[in-house]
Amino acid sequence: MGRRGVEPDNASCLNWLQPLYANQTPDPVSQQNLAIDMGSPGKPESDSSFIQRVHRRKLLPHYLTRRSLASIITSPPSAIMVEITEGGTPPQAPQGDDQHSKSPRDSKGWDGKLRVERRPVMTNPEAISDPEYSDEENILPGEQIGPDEDLLQDEPSDVEEIDCIHSRVASVPSLNLDRFTKLVRLCLRQNAITEIEGLSSLAETLRDLDFYDNLISHIKGLEDLTNLTSLDLSFNKIKHIKRVNHLTKLTDLYFVQNKISTIEGLDGLTQLRNLELAANRIREIQNLDTLTGLEELWLGKNKITEMKGLSSLSSLKILSIQSNRIREISGLEDLQTLEELYISNNALSSLSGLEKNLKLRVLDISNNTVSSLAGLGHLEQLEELWASYNKIDSFADVEKELADKKQLTTVYFEGNPVQLRQPALYRNKVRLALPQIQQIDATFVRVT
Repeated sequence: MGRRGVEPDNASCLNWLQPLYANQTPDPVSQQNLAIDMGSPGKPESDSSFIQRVHRRKLLPHYLTRRSLASIITSPPSAIMVEITEGGTPPQAPQGDDQHSKSPRDSKGWDGKLRVERRPVMTNPEAISDPEYSDEENILPGEQIGPDEDLLQDEPSDVEEIDCIHSRVASVPSLNLDRFTKLVRLCLRQNAITEIEGLSSLAETLRDLDFYDNLISHIKGLEDLTNLTSLDLSFNKIKHIKRVNHLTKLTDLYFVQNKISTIEGLDGLTQLRNLELAANRIREIQNLDTLTGLEELWLGKNKITEMKGLSSLSSLKILSIQSNRIREISGLEDLQTLEELYISNNALSSLSGLEKNLKLRVLDISNNTVSSLAGLGHLEQLEELWASYNKIDSFADVEKELADKKQLTTVYFEGNPVQLRQPALYRNKVRLALPQIQQIDATFVRVT
């Protein structure tokens, strides 16, 4: 083998390259071509020419072709390769003669690889100690508009709607909104606004205010906006519902994806029709007594364990309480106007508790542990039943509870034993049990 600075011959190069790349043994044709390419004795060949031909035969990695042959082929490789392994015990080197191993090894059988156990790396350890930790709090602020920029300079003063979405707005006063004397709707979604301010001049005309996806922590600055009918504060950092009960004309109020733990501060909103509190930290349904006109209540993705505090909502038509911790359906006796109930992703095991909800049209009980459809027989107006991923295992039970539902057009039973047991025959069996069905899961039924 050549020393550094001494040009080795081709034969010594090949003798070293072949065991090093034993895992990439060329086929017989390549071996024959390589022997031919080595050239005949007495005809010395340059380093670059030899390396290029060896690289074409895939015996030498491409990055080695960038170096001179004399600096590469000096002595057996001594670099350590690190191999990440699963589990706590590095794999042992195989026993046996080195000549029969697939990679070169030293006298002690080591193949030159240092094996290190794979370990998870936690970049946010505070998430363990702080239950209210959020990755969003560590997000660096993006570029904001400059103080001399006027995003709305091209808008006429009598415009009724302004959409300023994802525009790097950090301050409402910077928009100089007092020039818009007839503004009815203001949308400031996906900006970097931290405070609600600079809106008093719009008090007479503004009806719809949208601060979806900003950085607002406290509700204030709405004192004069008594004509508002819609307020969206979703995807902010609000912890408490305060200073909105004077907005008595509100019909739609959105607090989705905040940090609210208690339903409060809604007294007096008698005209409210739609309240969205999904994706918060609410554990109990409470303080809704005065919302007698409420028609839609969205409480999905919270930490609610009981369905209570709803009896005063005599006008409620839609109730969504998905992804909570509900174990039984209860507290719905007084909701006789209820038309849609979404209670998927909970811990239900039965469907009792719907005896008084005779107007129910849509029922979603997906991803629970319900094994029987008993309790649905009286729901004659039922149009859609979503029951995927439960434990329903009897077509006889399906037929008994649903066959007489003339309004029923859509059912979802995917992921239940009735579907998993014989998936190829599943849809045909549903059609036999429920001939009125027009859609099974995501598939429309062909009418013959």
